[in-house]
Amino acid sequence: MAAKKHPIFDTATTLGKLMLFLGVSSICGVLIAGLMVPAVALTGNTATSSINFFDQLPDDMTVGVPAQSSVVLASDGSVLAKFYDQNRTEVKLAAISPFMKNAIIAVEDSRYYEHGGIDTKGLLRAVSAMAQGGDRQGASTITQQYVNNVIIQTYAANGEKDKIKLGAAKTTGDKVREIKLAIAMEKKYSKDDILQGYLNWVYFANNNYGIESAASYYFGVHAKDLTLPQAATLAGVVNSPTYYDPVANPDHAVSRRNMVLDRMLDQKKIDKKQHDAAVKAKIDLKITPNQAGCATAVRGEYFCQYVTNLILNDPVYGKTKADREKLLAQGGLTIKTTLDPKLQDAAQAQFANFTPMNNNPDKVGQALVTVQPLTGKILAMAQNTKINAPKGQWSSDYNFAVDRVDTKGQSLGGAGGFDVGSTIKPFTFAEWLNDGHKINEMVDASVRKYPVGYPWVNTCGTSKGIYDSNYPGSTDLQNAEEGWYRRLTAREGLYNSLNTATMYTASKLDLCNIQKMMTAAGIHLGENPNKPYDLSNTSSLLGSGEVAPLTMASAFATFASGGVHCDPIALVSITNAKGDKFPVPSANCKQTIKPEVAAGVVSVLQEVLVRGSGYQIPLNFPAGAKTGTTNDSQQTWTTGFTKGLVTSSWLGSPENKNRGNNDKLIAGTRIPYVDGATYAGKAWQGYMNAVAGSFDTGAFPAPPASMVNPIVVAPPTPVTPAPNTGNDKGNNTKPPAPTPKKKD
Repeated sequence: MAAKKHPIFDTATTLGKLMLFLGVSSICGVLIAGLMVPAVALTGNTATSSINFFDQLPDDMTVGVPAQSSVVLASDGSVLAKFYDQNRTEVKLAAISPFMKNAIIAVEDSRYYEHGGIDTKGLLRAVSAMAQGGDRQGASTITQQYVNNVIIQTYAANGEKDKIKLGAAKTTGDKVREIKLAIAMEKKYSKDDILQGYLNWVYFANNNYGIESAASYYFGVHAKDLTLPQAATLAGVVNSPTYYDPVANPDHAVSRRNMVLDRMLDQKKIDKKQHDAAVKAKIDLKITPNQAGCATAVRGEYFCQYVTNLILNDPVYGKTKADREKLLAQGGLTIKTTLDPKLQDAAQAQFANFTPMNNNPDKVGQALVTVQPLTGKILAMAQNTKINAPKGQWSSDYNFAVDRVDTKGQSLGGAGGFDVGSTIKPFTFAEWLNDGHKINEMVDASVRKYPVGYPWVNTCGTSKGIYDSNYPGSTDLQNAEEGWYRRLTAREGLYNSLNTATMYTASKLDLCNIQKMMTAAGIHLGENPNKPYDLSNTSSLLGSGEVAPLTMASAFATFASGGVHCDPIALVSITNAKGDKFPVPSANCKQTIKPEVAAGVVSVLQEVLVRGSGYQIPLNFPAGAKTGTTNDSQQTWTTGFTKGLVTSSWLGSPENKNRGNNDKLIAGTRIPYVDGATYAGKAWQGYMNAVAGSFDTGAFPAPPASMVNPIVVAPPTPVTPAPNTGNDKGNNTKPPAPTPKKKD
């Protein structure tokens, strides 16, 4: 701030005269900075002692940045949510209406640009009036009020409310110190700087600190757009924010506003015509309620919760969690995120078709989360509950889409993932190709027994699992439908989601390498992200492991991007009120899977939507997907992609993960069997068809020809060729295409 030069008063001379007049009363003390002073002259000795006392007081006060609201923004700059202890947005003096500046000076300190921090004339006038038995009058300047506000609000922001002194609690020393600080402030800062600071610090009732927040709350405008009657109303509030509160006491507010207008007219800051029109104006409030925290977010409240947890958990934003909470509530952070409002709204709208918030008696949970390949950006994160739902709707503290904790064990507010069912199968297929096997290589899907002691290969540890009806309590391995226990291609096994085909391919691989393939795609357990997907029991190859929807979307994005894995990211930038930038997590995009392997997997997942387990949910663009359904339909999934978007859609039971969802009320009806394509898939289809066209919908690269078909060794030529009888037409006929699966 620029240094101040004062045209009229030498502050040392002024204070010397003031102290000679005021001194210290032996009866009640001198309330120098207040509104009451003794109306008696003091002896020279007393005055000399007062001056010595004054000289020994500190005269330096650091005016820091006031506690300011933090704001969370979507990718387009729209506000998602605010956080604050004191609802304040700091603005420059040039961004404040001239009416407001003139009104506050007229009513609070008419000689503001003439005095040097204290107004001797005003103070003596107040003393004289009270000495003659008149009413108590104000004598505190804007600079003195500013000092008082800074002291009080700094204590409050630092959690030191016990140090705050108001009114009669202040000692004479406290008040004299404030006077000296006011004088020091006037020496250090310009008048405009002090006025700017005052208007940003002063309290306007209803948890509104500073003129920008007050203008927004009471009138729905920025401070620069305040009209004359609006500015006069707010200028009147600061004298007694409770008594002149325009919401609670509108009559008081109007009376005070008109008094402010009278002062402005007397001081020639407005003319008679402006005055009369403003006095006649209705107060015309347009209240914009103060709302703080993710529960009040405009959209994406669970995404907001996820973002704030990322900040509160990361030491880069403060040494302790208390420091980070203070930064969020007081630091004036601008937090720009990756959330796309159009996608978020489209995702949220899907739930009305299946599990609406106001008609979901069975508490069937549903979530959609979208990431962008090659960037890791989380573009949408929606679910069919609210953090604080109105009566009749379902409230949940849990974010269905994310892990329970981060890598340091600190809460992310997530449900911890759900059994993923058959959506895990593409990763075994990816390792099948990575190991040198072919897409159209024959596998024996008739093998259903994997008895105790089956020789699974796992160079990372041990794996076991029993599928054997000869063993008590076990059964042979099952597919969702009969008719598929036969030899077929690995391609058919994946797009038809055959358990026996997946288990057979795994039996020819090192399970350690399957696990490494999953890790390369970013898959980890939702309860503990430090742990890889657990293959110690072979049932996990078929999806009996809990993974969060965000993790599944990110993993499938690795396939959609040609093998480039990116960590999912929610933060684009964070800056504080001073413009300082904080680091944000990187997506760490790396080539973790061979491009040809990713292309091979994608080529088969595209067939899922044509003739496989997702044939009912095709998109209008080139796309691939995998459905998943656990036993008794406890958890159902569709995770799928275009070239530009990847979305994981989940429907299940978040509060009781072992409860099946068959016969539950979904989409206004109850059906006996729910699979991954039924509702999770239909939500995925409707959402992706609505939004994917705004992103890359190009064709995917084909896998190399050498990956598709195994080399066929021609049989030796027989010595005597068999005669052609003309009866082998059946040998030249392609087998009929299998009936599309209706279950997963």
